[in-house]
Amino acid sequence: MNVKKTLVSLLFIFSFLLFTPAVFAQGVTVTDNAGLFTAEEIAELTDLATDINQTIKGEVFIVTTTDNTQDPETFADDFLREQIGNDNNGSVLLLDMGQREIYISTSGNMIDYLTDSRIEQILDSVYEGMTEANYIQAARSYLTMSQSFIESGVPRGHYRVDRDTGKITYYNVLTFGEILFAIITAAIISGVVFFIVKSRYQMKSGTYTYPFLEQSNFQLNKKEDRLTNSFITTRRIPKPPANTGGGSGGGSTTHSSGGGTFGGGGRSF
Repeated sequence: MNVKKTLVSLLFIFSFLLFTPAVFAQGVTVTDNAGLFTAEEIAELTDLATDINQTIKGEVFIVTTTDNTQDPETFADDFLREQIGNDNNGSVLLLDMGQREIYISTSGNMIDYLTDSRIEQILDSVYEGMTEANYIQAARSYLTMSQSFIESGVPRGHYRVDRDTGKITYYNVLTFGEILFAIITAAIISGVVFFIVKSRYQMKSGTYTYPFLEQSNFQLNKKEDRLTNSFITTRRIPKPPANTGGGSGGGSTTHSSGGGTFGGGGRSF
């Protein structure tokens, strides 16, 4: 009897572990080393970040500091990499109170959601809060505006520009109408092909006997190709001018750091 109970208990535990979905352990959203926020404000920011994290399948962060001696870009990139690894989805807002700098670092799909012009708009709002010492409003603006841009989607005609090489990579965006048209077209073509093949296999179009004896033929020839000359032409793609307008389109300037690719931007306050 004890053996049966033990086996039943083990089977129950195994089934529970097998069919219970794993819970993703998120990192700490707000690292407030400068002491800018209250506990209630940190809880609010964490709630705002949770919605974004679920949408982007990644994580967003806020970090404050008073004793950073690194370049803000390097500090933000390193912080983001330590939290999520290289080239994963996420972003971080750095509020550097020692150097009086604001910086946003992006990785993964957040590079495409937060284009250069969108980051500038976020920085405008964050800057206003920082200059007025309204730190919660600055952090809140970063999260709410990021959420709004994510909901708007990647801008049509979006591209990435490598800051070091000038290489341009375009991002293909399909509209709902284009997706629907492709699905309907594929369904129609698949249906036509299906009925044609079905009709032929059922011999509805008449009987047919392949004259394999008359049509059979086999020849083996020796063929040799020689490459005499080859020429390679290369050209450098120039970096397009920065988009300083208020629109949400344009591209994202990227750079390499610690083996990963990051976007972002910042300013002093």
